[in-house]
Amino acid sequence: MANTPQSKKRARQMLRRTAINKSRTSRIRTFIRKVELALSAENGADAAEALRMAQPEIMRGVSKGVLHKNTASRKISRLAKRVKAINSSA
Repeated sequence: MANTPQSKKRARQMLRRTAINKSRTSRIRTFIRKVELALSAENGADAAEALRMAQPEIMRGVSKGVLHKNTASRKISRLAKRVKAINSSA
């Protein structure tokens, strides 16, 4: 348990930041889920649009410190690869 005033303040700040980061992570997952749903429905146009909307959200997670840069790049790359495969087959 926090004893000093500084450690009590840091504990309060940590709780606020945790809530914000959880919200950001959830938002990113929602955008990724929309791409996944469009891919599973094999709807190339919707998948491309969902990916276009998801990319800035994922990269915003990087700038806010929620995701590592390489993790975000990997997620975007893999989604783009799948969207491209659906669009080229259609």
